[in-house]
Amino acid sequence: MLAHDIISTHPDVRGNTNDALIHCIEECYSCAQACTACADACLGEQDVNRLRQCIRLNLDCADICAATGAIASRRTGSNEAVMHAMLEACALACRQCGEECRRHAEHHEHCKVCAEACRRCEDACREAMRTVAH
Repeated sequence: MLAHDIISTHPDVRGNTNDALIHCIEECYSCAQACTACADACLGEQDVNRLRQCIRLNLDCADICAATGAIASRRTGSNEAVMHAMLEACALACRQCGEECRRHAEHHEHCKVCAEACRRCEDACREAMRTVAH
């Protein structure tokens, strides 16, 4: 709810918020945290060599989610084409990371948790994309 509270106070927004985009911002930051923690947990596993691609996708996804959350949080001016492209890239990164984490979820609980965070973020990005012109 913090994203809604702060964005709704912006002088260019004046209380009118895009709820799908705000939900997406929250999911982006949540997913970035989950992916960062999952990558770190993967590094602590005995079979770290088998988790290299998972770690790479976790880190890529975390960076893309954080950048997408930041861009979607900005309300002064508008660059909807870039925002739409970021939402699309974030959905793709989440899908790929989530798929990789699901491959390891049976043996690593952190991958199971991360895969779910990626799914939620992908869904939120796709929903937000419908509200942003491109």
